[in-house]
Amino acid sequence: MIDLHSHLLPGVDDGSRSVEQSVKVLRELADQGLTAICLTPHMSSAELGVGPPPQHDAAFAALSAAAPAVPRLFRGAEVILDRPVPLASSEIRRCTLGGTRYILVEFHRMVAFDTVCNALTRVAEAGLTPVLAHPERYRSCSPEAVARWREIGAAMQVDATTLLSPQPRGERARALVGRGLADILAADNHGDDRSLATGRRFLQAHDAAGQAELLTTRNPLAILADEPLAPVAPFELRRTWMQRIREILEGGQ
Repeated sequence: MIDLHSHLLPGVDDGSRSVEQSVKVLRELADQGLTAICLTPHMSSAELGVGPPPQHDAAFAALSAAAPAVPRLFRGAEVILDRPVPLASSEIRRCTLGGTRYILVEFHRMVAFDTVCNALTRVAEAGLTPVLAHPERYRSCSPEAVARWREIGAAMQVDATTLLSPQPRGERARALVGRGLADILAADNHGDDRSLATGRRFLQAHDAAGQAELLTTRNPLAILADEPLAPVAPFELRRTWMQRIREILEGGQ
């Protein structure tokens, strides 16, 4: 499995606070089958013009020196599109996922549908592929809205653990994955126990092993290779989601 959204670069945002904390989490994720992870600390649109701050470079060097060989570490950022992005800057590729054309972006939770459309269009017109982090969090999210955002050229990253949530955002996450509107899953780990394996188990419990492979391995790998993403087929949630979630929480497959 490959996770492209994490906050394990130590001491730079609201994620892991230390190298030791990050190393502990990385070892646990490796035990669960994670082979690569992208470190994506929070950044603002304005910061893209100058690239990652020096403390990010220092934190990466410190973590790299102590981290296990697996999972392999890649760099990126989670960029909040709260103002126009300085897309002409040569520094942007230092903030994309593994230096590719794919860039992880997010919005404030109450963002309007049209605002998302306009911002994603601007990024796509610059030759980048926006990967929208956790679209299920946004009040403007619906399958119809996500279909439009994908038409603009954006890819969708659903949070793996949100698939188990009984809240409205969990309902939205399940709807997106079930309708084939998600491109990848990620854990959005903040130095805690959030894991991509949770989402993979959820999909396997719904007889969607092929979709699990695409969402947790093949499409994330394609992003790191700067290649096109494969479409993910819709699937049926065969039993009530609460029954399936209970099975997963109890360790069932």
